[in-house]
Amino acid sequence: MAGMVSKTPNSDEHLLPARHTKGDLFICDVADAVLKDIMPQMEHPFYSLSKKPETKIRRYEHNGNWLEIIPSVKGLATIYDKDILIYCISQIVEKLKRGEPVGQRLRITSRDLLVFTNRGTSGKDYEALCEGIDRLAGTRITTNIRTGDEEQRDGFNLVDASSIRRKHGLDGRLLWVEIKLSEWVFNAIRSQEVLTLNRDYFRLGKPLERRIYELARKHCGRQSAWQISLETLLKKSGSQSSLKLFRQMVKNIAKNDHLPDYRLAYDEERDMVLFMNRDGKWVERPLPSDGAALPPLPEEAFEQARAAAPGYDIYALERDWRQWWVGSGKPKLHSPAAAFVGFCRHRHELAPLQREKDRNWDEAPALS
Repeated sequence: MAGMVSKTPNSDEHLLPARHTKGDLFICDVADAVLKDIMPQMEHPFYSLSKKPETKIRRYEHNGNWLEIIPSVKGLATIYDKDILIYCISQIVEKLKRGEPVGQRLRITSRDLLVFTNRGTSGKDYEALCEGIDRLAGTRITTNIRTGDEEQRDGFNLVDASSIRRKHGLDGRLLWVEIKLSEWVFNAIRSQEVLTLNRDYFRLGKPLERRIYELARKHCGRQSAWQISLETLLKKSGSQSSLKLFRQMVKNIAKNDHLPDYRLAYDEERDMVLFMNRDGKWVERPLPSDGAALPPLPEEAFEQARAAAPGYDIYALERDWRQWWVGSGKPKLHSPAAAFVGFCRHRHELAPLQREKDRNWDEAPALS
């Protein structure tokens, strides 16, 4: 394709080494949980991409939605600190799948967390874990971003409280960590606003690489391809780099071609970035209902549902659809996404609403 920057070298050489064997993931009872992330965090830049402390208040606005991020004196929570939340979210989702009780407060073994997130297990790694928890608890967010069928306009922290137990002495190893997730984060998990991440996410060594992958996973999803202007990508990434420097960093990612699940190409003529589903990984993966629980719906299903039932609150319809499924005896569905869209279409046919201006927080940027 003319004007496109992309090639296919050995991508593994640009990833961090896998520090632990697969078997280590079983140290915690659910440490082999599939990685989960909540979609509001993937859509908006809550985290710093800098390895140096950021203490400046940041405000982000897009399509009528806004958020203001106020760091503590220790700095804004970083995208590496986010590993802690991904681990916690993964534990909760796995317990939900097993039908086990869950709550906002989790007690985890610190070594399990470090192994799960592909980190080292030396003293400095345990200390970095403590610092990350402090930054998560100290970062204050004010927003009107929606989770589930609610719109939250007040302030919250990502972590409400934490407790760390370690052996006596400054060099004592951490025994366990207890974290209380904020109601906002827990609400997003209960609303099944979660997506699966590739385990190689933790092998991406640069902050921007992780953020770019998150956006690709959120917007490209199971589609064969997705494109976005470089300027909009910069805005969504939360990077503080200039457009010129950001363009070069994106070109380097395209050249190395090491993002999990997706290939990236840069169109110099249009100043656009194209994401392509690698080897059809997400396109071909089925999401059937197992007759016991419905899986989280892909973002494409919500987009199709909005078109099928204009004017309706799609998330309220999803709740009604899940309740209907349970009341119908939990029939096995070959394609839950298609069933949900059909449910929305039928609801609209029975009681059409006047189309309203789309104000959804997760609207993808306009593509040219």
